[in-house]
Amino acid sequence: MNQDEINLDSINYRGIIRDLLKNWWVIVLIVISLWLAATGIGKLVYVPEYTVSTTLVVSAKGTSDTYTSLAMASEMADIIKEVFQSDVLLELVENEIGKTNQGTITCNQIQETNLLVLNVTSKDPQNAYQFMNSALKHYNEVSDYVFTNATLQVLQEPSIPTTPSNSSRLINYRNYIALLGGIAVTGIIACLYLFRHTLKSSKNAGKLLDGRVVGIIPYEKKKRNKHLKKSKQSLLITSPIASMNFVEANGRMSSRIEHHFDKHNFKVLLVTGIGENDGKSTVAANICLLFVEKNKKVLLIDGDFRKPAQYKIFDKEVLDTNPLQDVITEKKSLKDSIYFNKKSNIYELFLYHAIDDPSKLMNVVTLKKIMDQLKKHFDYIVIDCSPVAVSVDAEVWMEVVDSTILLVRQDWTDIRMVNDTVDLIWQSGCDFTGFALNMFIDDEIRHNDYGYSYYDYKNHRHESR
Repeated sequence: MNQDEINLDSINYRGIIRDLLKNWWVIVLIVISLWLAATGIGKLVYVPEYTVSTTLVVSAKGTSDTYTSLAMASEMADIIKEVFQSDVLLELVENEIGKTNQGTITCNQIQETNLLVLNVTSKDPQNAYQFMNSALKHYNEVSDYVFTNATLQVLQEPSIPTTPSNSSRLINYRNYIALLGGIAVTGIIACLYLFRHTLKSSKNAGKLLDGRVVGIIPYEKKKRNKHLKKSKQSLLITSPIASMNFVEANGRMSSRIEHHFDKHNFKVLLVTGIGENDGKSTVAANICLLFVEKNKKVLLIDGDFRKPAQYKIFDKEVLDTNPLQDVITEKKSLKDSIYFNKKSNIYELFLYHAIDDPSKLMNVVTLKKIMDQLKKHFDYIVIDCSPVAVSVDAEVWMEVVDSTILLVRQDWTDIRMVNDTVDLIWQSGCDFTGFALNMFIDDEIRHNDYGYSYYDYKNHRHESR
């Protein structure tokens, strides 16, 4: 399937809304900026114009018949307009007032009447007023050369205008400009979401990902609990703040992994992702916890030499040593370095400090030798390593482990890099268990049982046995 194609049935509209809410300030900023820009530019380029108006009555000479005057007004409107706009009249007016008219003259008939409205528009109100009076004064001098059977009478005397007769179009339409700008930005944000090369819905996983999905882990919002010492706890399935839906989703995934491992007689699992903050460390920890619940002897290795995180997830104190590093460099034995966590029942081989140059430790022969020793003592070994996009450490681990699962976070991980990584896994000779879709907000995996905790789930399972 072409990744640039959009399947309307699989669009996550909640994701679009989330992106719009996340970038609301951009939309507001654009709207305000356009409104202010339209106002500023409108004021900058706006040139006020002033219009002097007067109403004229057209009458036929030698008669008071209204019908005759009305008919004459209709016939003479264009001729009278040409008289007022003639070069001869303009020259007479300019000679009198000593100024040139910088505006326009218009003459229009009021429909079905013998009335004409004469308008003089200029940038200077005084100039417009003077031009009007002078034009009325010299009108007869010019009109006598054209026709003599009509007269004009002033019905409404002109006056000096005090306010402009025009307005700035930009200012008049600034609200519409700002609104259209906001709509355009909203559309751009929505398009960027739609065309982003990420997995936005679990419905599309089978079409976009080159492999099977072993689990869909729902997004779990961290809740504050007054009985907990810390509000920012890792989302482990043993946490009382973990929902039933979250626990069950992890349980289904671990069961599929276990089935795959038992089928192929595997023991060592590598958990990795493409980039940071995809939740791989938490997923690795929960897989171990679920294996332990099935009475399996499990070892969790923090193989992220650049940014170890497992000790934080299990809320452990920072030690001065790096047990995994000590084993690789043969400073300590496996027996002295592996720690059994009585609270979680997981065996731990952690790192507590980042290593400046991990390449010195990433020796395939040495790591394979260590794995061969560990396989004799554990049912499952889960390794949490650095993301593929961060370093080549994951590629080295792939040559050591039995199988790999790859995390894909909703609308976070680039699908192209994900599929390239799958190819890399197969090329390394390592088995690929499948994808774990993490932090997904999909309607099909949401239920109304968020209020149940791990302890309710665990008790229910024991009761059903």
